Amino acid sequence: MLFDYETYKIIWWCFVGVLLIGFALTDGFDFGIGMLLPFLGKNDTERRVIINTIGPTWEGNQTWFIAAGGCLFAAWPLVYAAAFSGFYIALMLCLFALFFRPVGFDYRSKIADPRWRGTWDWCLFTGGFVPPVIFGVAFGNLLQGVPFRYDDTMRLEYTGNFLGLLNPFGLLAGVLSAAMLLMHGATYLQQKTDGVIAARARRVAIGAGALTIVLFAAAGVWVATGIAGYRISAMPDASAAFMPIAKTVERAHGAWLDNYRRWPLTLAFPAAAFAGAALAIGFSARRLTLPAFLSSGLAVSGIILTAGAAMFPFIMPSSLAPGSSLTAWDAVASHKSLAVMFWVVVVMLPIVVGYTGWVYRVVRGKVTEEHIRENQHTAY
Repeated sequence: MLFDYETYKIIWWCFVGVLLIGFALTDGFDFGIGMLLPFLGKNDTERRVIINTIGPTWEGNQTWFIAAGGCLFAAWPLVYAAAFSGFYIALMLCLFALFFRPVGFDYRSKIADPRWRGTWDWCLFTGGFVPPVIFGVAFGNLLQGVPFRYDDTMRLEYTGNFLGLLNPFGLLAGVLSAAMLLMHGATYLQQKTDGVIAARARRVAIGAGALTIVLFAAAGVWVATGIAGYRISAMPDASAAFMPIAKTVERAHGAWLDNYRRWPLTLAFPAAAFAGAALAIGFSARRLTLPAFLSSGLAVSGIILTAGAAMFPFIMPSSLAPGSSLTAWDAVASHKSLAVMFWVVVVMLPIVVGYTGWVYRVVRGKVTEEHIRENQHTAY
């Protein structure tokens, strides 16, 4: 095999991170625009303009989510199983909210009735708002630890419930997730439209960017001072797989900052998050739409990387039995499975990225009201 087992474990941590960031950067602005739809569109034509900024690409963007889920199953099967046990209701809510998107896009324009179209507009809002909040709440709970444990026979026991996920820090993380994708969606919308819609999106981008900075700073202070992190104090066999209970884990305040002390270059991640949001605000105010959108993407990437760098190598910490926490070292698939899937990703990921870039090149340009009027029967 090309790499040893430990190297593949690190590579797959990076692969999953890349897929999550790809999902947030592409489908993230779809979510943001869905949240904005009922509020920035003051009439049916304006709402159709907003919908058609993402109409040609939203389905392709959503495949990043599917790819991330597939890689999670392939690389970290124990995490996949534990996550669906612990976050089952939350994930089902997310899934049902996502159902509103395809039917909303496809059926909204079938009947020229204000009540019909207004109903689908709110369905698209639900499909844009609920998933980011749930994803944020999930990450907030991962940082605090999830109440599960394994017994001596590796049977999983989960003692939490859905309402327990809605704790103050989890809700803060959920609002932060929604705010950053609202900023990302607004910067994309001002890039793809003109006139009054772009002006409204510009104001939202500035406000959501400021809110993202405030919430990210608050979450950082909370993690540093008010949440006990996790660290591995003993790992008998670093090459073992499927044996999370073999290690010793301790909880301590400030433990989530260990990696930043160990590798100071990782401080570039939170710096990128703050700088990206600030630049998105500044560029939006100056009507530099493409730099604003790229800066928003930098902020989104920085926020995700900040959480990932803090938690490494933990994937799903256990608040009930810290030794049962799932990490990149002991919750992974076999050496051969990681090696085979490595080549699948190496071959397919460039194709996906290249095709995505080609699609965006083809559909580049602004969506206008004139375009909607001229394509009444083909536009969404």
